[in-house]
Amino acid sequence: MRRVTPFKFIAVLAAATLGVTVVPAVAHGATKYPVPYYFSANIVAAATQPGSPPPGANNWSCKPSTAHPRAVVLVHGLFANMTDNWQTMSPLLANNGYCVFALSYGNDPSAPFPRDQFGGLTPMEQSAAQLSAFVNKVLAATHTKKVDIVGHSEGATMPDYYLEYLGGAARVKRYVGVSGVKHGTTLHGIGTLAAQFQSFFAGGNPTSGTCGSCDQFLVGSEYIKKIEARAPAPGVIYTNLATNYDELVTPPANSFLKGKNVTNILMQDGCSLDFSDHLSIISNRRAGRVILNALDPAHAKPVACTPVLPAA
Repeated sequence: MRRVTPFKFIAVLAAATLGVTVVPAVAHGATKYPVPYYFSANIVAAATQPGSPPPGANNWSCKPSTAHPRAVVLVHGLFANMTDNWQTMSPLLANNGYCVFALSYGNDPSAPFPRDQFGGLTPMEQSAAQLSAFVNKVLAATHTKKVDIVGHSEGATMPDYYLEYLGGAARVKRYVGVSGVKHGTTLHGIGTLAAQFQSFFAGGNPTSGTCGSCDQFLVGSEYIKKIEARAPAPGVIYTNLATNYDELVTPPANSFLKGKNVTNILMQDGCSLDFSDHLSIISNRRAGRVILNALDPAHAKPVACTPVLPAA
């Protein structure tokens, strides 16, 4: 009999209280997956199904359709993994006919639970190599030449290195970045961010190790200088989403790029009801519609201005 940890029991109880449906990951096909439009669904999934693909993802027999000829690769953010980042967007994309694939990267799989669940901690150049290998695996499985990428936070920052330095531009058609860090973050002017991160991760914390990527997000870091030098990658179509209420990416315009194949979208433009923050921007209907439009602009639909709250 499988042991139920107190953390898992609490999460299941919270799920019942919040009305969150815990959906096992099953094969993509005719199945229509519930799409939870609240970030707490990610927390529940992380507690009850740690390490599992989000609903609709990683069916390695899935073949892209004529309508959607490329698979979508989901790239999570710092401290996250494929389970706790994509409980909204993965089923949404699968329900719209996409072959969806997600990876966890930058973590230590040999570490005991829950330390093994914290991703994105290795230097982003190393994580970009992991992404490269994963994309190659997806291309081989789907018998296609290119994929589309949808990334959040570090997942909208690290792939830039893959595109610009590891040959990824030849393998990626569309790159949708949500709250990425294209020009570094000031974190509201806290110049000692790197030192604080490194001090925190030195010991006595869930990861019990250093964070090799944390200082790379800062304005002026060597990593930021590298990706700025070659951005945008030629041939790739970029869509960048940002929010005025992002607690981590400041200023929000640092999520944007310039170029003929670049579209930058501030979620508050034309909708003062959108209060999405760094987390809820990846788990609400408005962002979901923007992502769908970016992946298939020929069939874009209006993005309704509906209330969006910070992560809940």
